[in-house]
Amino acid sequence: MLFFEDLWQMLWFEGFQDQTRLLSESIVRTVSESMGNSSCSVSELELCRDDSAALNFKLIAIASILTSGVFGIAIPLFGRHRRFLKTDGNLFVATKAFAAGVILATAFVHMLPDGSKALSDPCLPEFPWSKFPFSGFFAMMASLLTLLVDFVGTQYYERKQGQIRLKEETNRVGSGLDHGLEAGILPAADSNVKVFGEEDGGGMHIVGMHAHAAQHRHSHPQGKEACDGHVTLHDHAHGHSHGLDGDDDESGVRHVVVSQILELGIVSHSVIIGLSLGVSHSPCTIRPLIAALSFHQFFEGFALGGCISQAQFNTLSTSLMAVFFAATTPVGIAIGAAISSTYNPNSTGALVAEGILDSLSAGILVYMALVDLIAADFLSKRMSCNFRLQIVSYCTLFLGAGLMSLLALWA
Repeated sequence: MLFFEDLWQMLWFEGFQDQTRLLSESIVRTVSESMGNSSCSVSELELCRDDSAALNFKLIAIASILTSGVFGIAIPLFGRHRRFLKTDGNLFVATKAFAAGVILATAFVHMLPDGSKALSDPCLPEFPWSKFPFSGFFAMMASLLTLLVDFVGTQYYERKQGQIRLKEETNRVGSGLDHGLEAGILPAADSNVKVFGEEDGGGMHIVGMHAHAAQHRHSHPQGKEACDGHVTLHDHAHGHSHGLDGDDDESGVRHVVVSQILELGIVSHSVIIGLSLGVSHSPCTIRPLIAALSFHQFFEGFALGGCISQAQFNTLSTSLMAVFFAATTPVGIAIGAAISSTYNPNSTGALVAEGILDSLSAGILVYMALVDLIAADFLSKRMSCNFRLQIVSYCTLFLGAGLMSLLALWA
């Protein structure tokens, strides 16, 4: 009996040791895994961390970026009254091409890779974030939705502009008729009497109109002749305009839509940029960002200010759009600095929000840069008729894209 008791105690003690060993190994494995993923649950300790120095650099960044944004957007708005900075001048077109290159590089080299990095972070659940290229998908959908908004907005403003023009013409015709009645010019009372030029069907036939239309049809100048002028003189000795007023109205409508969509794309990624800088505790991270973001903010402001200037908004709308653009990034930095002690940039919610907003902003900026800034200017008659302007604009376009891409080495 004593033998069995000793055997039972020995077996129980060996089993207890095995269980203890397994439990200890499990605890060690759990602790090691949690330590390996500690950056996902708490903010990662940054190299070169110095809270007081980081706060000073954040204040410098707010002042520098705010100043750059104000100057960038103000130059085209106030310069339109100056000869060398008018929106129809060659200097403005070349500088706008440089700004378009900066915006394009911002989308492809900065925003899209950042969005892809955030959405493929190991801190995120494996499903669905590592199973599908969400950053490219969101960028593509943002570009297509921007196209839709661009089309719908243009149609809306064109219809609105047409209604205003029709109302003005109706009022002008009505006032002219009232003036004629006051002068004693009465309309014909007998409907059987034909007015000179009236046809049997009731339509008014002005002498020479049909001949003029037949001669003028499909007679628009091409090639070099199209660069010499917009007015064609016809055989019956009167000048005929090729619808320039309508083109100007259509161009104004396009600038109204472009300026609003461009500001939406810029503001959406400015929020993320400001928050990312604001929550950082590392002066080594913030210092290079100050110069990069100031450069970026200045030329984005210049491109946006040029579109606002060409859209010819009223003073209140122009001021609100300018202030909203200039203040977004500094306000984002201030908010980030205020929540830096509690904000965890490696949490699931922060990574998903950052990745989606960066990707959407990249898609919007790619569309705006290629379609509404680069193609609109580089495919215009003015550019095709000025070889020197073509060379300068292409050089500034590639220079802007190259310099902004180069900044990715530091920021």
